[in-house]
Amino acid sequence: MPLLNFLPIVLIYLFGLINLFGIRPDLLIAAAAYGGIGIICFIIIRRLNIYRYFFRSNATLFYWFSLTFLIGTYFFGVVANGSRRWLDIGIFQFQPSELLKIFLIVFLAQIFAQKRSFMQQRFLFLRGLVYTIIPTIIIFLQPDLGSALILGTIFIVMALHARLPAKQLVVFFSIIVISIPLVWFTLHDYQKGRIKSFINPQLDSSGASYNMSQAIISVGSGRVFGKGLGLGKQSQLRFLPEYHTDFAFSSFMEQFGLLGGGILISLYMVFFTLLFARIMQCMPRGDPDEQYRYYYTLGFSAFIIMQTCVNIGMNIGILPVAGITLPFISYGGSSLITFIIGLALLP
Repeated sequence: MPLLNFLPIVLIYLFGLINLFGIRPDLLIAAAAYGGIGIICFIIIRRLNIYRYFFRSNATLFYWFSLTFLIGTYFFGVVANGSRRWLDIGIFQFQPSELLKIFLIVFLAQIFAQKRSFMQQRFLFLRGLVYTIIPTIIIFLQPDLGSALILGTIFIVMALHARLPAKQLVVFFSIIVISIPLVWFTLHDYQKGRIKSFINPQLDSSGASYNMSQAIISVGSGRVFGKGLGLGKQSQLRFLPEYHTDFAFSSFMEQFGLLGGGILISLYMVFFTLLFARIMQCMPRGDPDEQYRYYYTLGFSAFIIMQTCVNIGMNIGILPVAGITLPFISYGGSSLITFIIGLALLP
């Protein structure tokens, strides 16, 4: 992918740094450092020209490597806000589920791009499903429902374009529909509360619906031009929870208003359009290399678009709170570096 196509992402990241300077200036150096690490990874991957072959040929190894860290997090991870999602590696806390998203895309792209016989074709869907379900269940148990849904979305989008038997897809989606009511009983109380508060925000305005209500207030208080850098009361007075991570978009809107939010969303839309154009250019014509590039670009697009839409949706109150970050805006080393690595792997 031409480097010029990454310009919208660079601008979004700069907006993220400016937003962080207005709400948590003490974290600005760390955020810039994470960005620097990500850029180094990006340059190494692109300059060595191994991103098409090294990661693809070792897709299985990277998948099990990241899954091992994910399992380790379940047993030895750091607990924060009731979730065990991070591993403390000394200099910073690392979230393996973020990196696994990218390596799952690489792994599924490799699977779907392989030349296969008729018998192998029949079991292709089941193989991809099993390798997706394993980390999805672990992430769900952390608990991290948002990331689990992201993994499921990645698999579904890639599987729908993999020319799999229609019968298998029909059975799969039928099972999902039937299982939705059963999933409710596996959710934690706070997850049920988020869904209930989304349906009826007045149900518990000081409890489960508090985050969503404060996020909506922050967005609305910015009006057209915003209150100005560092002048957002919802963030400065800590009324808005997680204002630099999950609800960074609300903080951004409070500071820069509808105008700033519109520019930010437009930059995302430009980048998504470039991704769609790249997908069309990589349409598979039978060659395994072309198929791999197509499936990886498709999977990464589903990943970043889904995560962006869900985060913005929960910030403006049209989706339940899911606890996932906004790409290149929310503060977080693991997510930022993961997104940059994902960009570097784009063909």
